[in-house]
Amino acid sequence: MEESVGLLRQIKESFGLKEVDIRTYSPLTLAYIGDAVYDVIFRTAVVAQGNAPVNKLHHKTIQYVKAPAQAALIESIMEELTPEEEAVYKRGRNAKPYTMAKNATMGEYKKATGLEALIGYFYLTDQMERALHLIQIGLHNIEEAGKES
Repeated sequence: MEESVGLLRQIKESFGLKEVDIRTYSPLTLAYIGDAVYDVIFRTAVVAQGNAPVNKLHHKTIQYVKAPAQAALIESIMEELTPEEEAVYKRGRNAKPYTMAKNATMGEYKKATGLEALIGYFYLTDQMERALHLIQIGLHNIEEAGKES
């Protein structure tokens, strides 16, 4: 059976991209790519639930990818992070943002940026299994907390 090649490897091979030391990327660069990857994860999950009008798909997806939801997710998984992962998250959270989310507090926006930096780090280091595992834990924790209140 042939081993699956990840999307990142396929992109690098197709475009002839060289390996780059991930530590040279700014936290906002990690957040930039992480935002896109996080969005693709939830768009994929929403689309897999069945065909629907695009505006309904968009509204379902937004519930997961808006800054307050991202802030809640990262808060719910902080204890799961390794010291290295926590350091990446904190670098992203503490980076000086150039923009502000429309419907979020500055604290939520900074936490969301930290989460996106962490997802970018996972993507660029080919650790998507870890990213998906943490997202699943976070969603479970949020769901459980909702049942308790």
